Amino acid sequence: MVGVHRIEPGTMEESAPQRVWYASYGSNMHLDRLACYIKGGRPLGAGTVYPGCRDRRPPSRSVSVELTGALYFATESPVWGGGRAFYDPEGGGLLHARAHLVSASQFADIAAQEMYREPGEDLDLSEALTSGVARIGSGRYETLICAGLLDGLPVLTFTAPWSADDVAPVSPSRDYVRFIASGLLAAGAWDAATVAAYIASARGAAGRWSEHAIRELID
Repeated sequence: MVGVHRIEPGTMEESAPQRVWYASYGSNMHLDRLACYIKGGRPLGAGTVYPGCRDRRPPSRSVSVELTGALYFATESPVWGGGRAFYDPEGGGLLHARAHLVSASQFADIAAQEMYREPGEDLDLSEALTSGVARIGSGRYETLICAGLLDGLPVLTFTAPWSADDVAPVSPSRDYVRFIASGLLAAGAWDAATVAAYIASARGAAGRWSEHAIRELID
């Protein structure tokens, strides 16, 4: 088992870093799926073909991290069916994630594809880096979060503009639960029991997915 890398609290004075950590807490924890956002292509089981990033190099590092806040499931995923994974930075607890070290342009292009936008334009990260949050739209995954610093570089992710309490919980599908669980296991910092308990306690999954049922999926 590898350790969880510690994120230091704080913000950056530099408004345009060349490299950032992209903290994925959903399906992009898998390097092969992330590759479709970077190099272009259609992930296994998906109907969408992603155009990819301007910079098609793989992440230079991928590490396990924990962000202050909570995982929850809401809205309806056209790819997986059932609820999508979101991050509530005010939700209490810890979010398990896998942080990929990428260029700032790659992060912008990955975010654009998650937002159903055409990649190709850099993001102005200054507000997120100085205040910790920036809304660049009202839709899902259009709110940027800077969770702190790792090795002196910002840890960035994106989520919805609402909190977990503001939206109806939606149970994630069997395939999505299995995929997120396997992504957490692949990160190497958490064992099967920890992963099952973590997902089973998330809003949307709680009361619908037991630890035992999740263990059966990943065992």
